[in-house]
Amino acid sequence: MQGAGAPQRQGQGPAGMGALGRPWVLLLTYLLTTLDLISLFMQFSILPYLSRRLGLDSAAFGYLQTTFGALQLLGGPVFGRFADQHGARAAFTASFLASSALYLLLAAACSPALPGAALLFASRLPAPLMHTLPAAQMVIADLSAPQERPAALGRLGLCFGVGTILGSLLGGTLNDTCGTQCPALVALVASLLGAVLSVACIPASTKGASAHAQAAPPGAPPAGVFDLRAIARLLLRPGVLPVFLVKVVSGFPSGLFMIMFSVICMDFFRLEAAQAGYLMSFSGLLLMVIQGLAIGRLSGRFSEAALLRASVLGFLVVGLAMALMSTVFHFCLLLPGLVFSMCTLNVVTDSMLTKAVSASDTGTMLGLCASVQPLTRTLGPTLGGLLYRSFGVPVFGHVQFAVNLLILLVLWRQPVPPKTVKVR
Repeated sequence: MQGAGAPQRQGQGPAGMGALGRPWVLLLTYLLTTLDLISLFMQFSILPYLSRRLGLDSAAFGYLQTTFGALQLLGGPVFGRFADQHGARAAFTASFLASSALYLLLAAACSPALPGAALLFASRLPAPLMHTLPAAQMVIADLSAPQERPAALGRLGLCFGVGTILGSLLGGTLNDTCGTQCPALVALVASLLGAVLSVACIPASTKGASAHAQAAPPGAPPAGVFDLRAIARLLLRPGVLPVFLVKVVSGFPSGLFMIMFSVICMDFFRLEAAQAGYLMSFSGLLLMVIQGLAIGRLSGRFSEAALLRASVLGFLVVGLAMALMSTVFHFCLLLPGLVFSMCTLNVVTDSMLTKAVSASDTGTMLGLCASVQPLTRTLGPTLGGLLYRSFGVPVFGHVQFAVNLLILLVLWRQPVPPKTVKVR
């Protein structure tokens, strides 16, 4: 990352940075994110098999997924505020300890001597604190110069791709060779390791590296972690709400499609489980290349506003192609465009939104951004299932085309500012 040792930044780092320098903190942040995502996708790979073994039908499995999404949706903004007020070390540690609790309960649910179904639902309870990715985004936003931020956030795509591929492969392999409980235990050990590394190596605070943290106004009591008004006020700052709405609305149709993707693979594409796994691995590789490498280069050549319009245009074109596709080969042809649009939308909007708020609020803003995906997971199973049963696969393309056409027209008439100045 360029500018790591820029003279103007030296001596302005936070007091809690400790012995590790800025480049090593960033590297450790990427490594911890990868470790967390590997564990998470190991859990995802065994969850359907464990649910079936415990006698849960498809409706109960849907409730399980919706519970997890709803709890993460509620916890995202609060966790972001917790990270702003208590620092990166506390945020990473809390997230990894919450993940450890989830995997411990999940491993216990695999035991025949224990009430498996009850423990499986109880394992969703730590979800509000499981936000390692927003914590990593906060650290990267705090330690990166504004012009570096899209590329730095984009490198998290490499972490996500590695987590998707390795987590799915390890989870499936360990499940087949050692039983369902083994992946949960490995994920538990990995999360405990992440907690130890967080306590030992992550700085207490990263707020002073990118801008001065703002204190509460004189005579006013500091806002608490659960102050929802303070969280909501962020959305009313100049330039925040329009970008946030584009982030939520533009990506929602593709999120519905991805929620129903496993069903579409079985019913529409007629794929076996192994073939669907290969398709997911292909999408993971695309994500690594596009978000981890391509977006950083594009952000150096084009403005964030131009990239935002490009992502919306990409969704529009892919939606039209999705409405016309009939085979898995057609889907493979449009998948690069879909991944490009999703990655560009997420990275660019996260970068723009963190620039629109003060450095003391980047965690809260990223917590709000992190609630977008749980919102899709909460509403997606019901709404996506209804659309799929009523209209079939083409409806997802029609909805994506129509929604993003409207957004593109709005952006054309009222473009977002090409540069967002950090609030001071």
